[in-house]
Amino acid sequence: MPEVTIYLAAGRTAEQKRGLLKDVTKAVVANTGVVPDLVTVQIIETSPEFKSKGGIPYSERAPALTVREAE
Repeated sequence: MPEVTIYLAAGRTAEQKRGLLKDVTKAVVANTGVVPDLVTVQIIETSPEFKSKGGIPYSERAPALTVREAE
């Protein structure tokens, strides 16, 4: 029973998160041979105010990357 936990900055739409859950499940199935019903995937969202790197909250840091729009 594979289990995957994804830590993600808050702000994605429900549709984006559902797509991520589905895609990760497919990847686990493809690489482990288990059936989808045995795969558990959860997303833990964190506000940028309450997560930091180097002691500086993400909400105060310059963006390191940009999110690309769906093609």
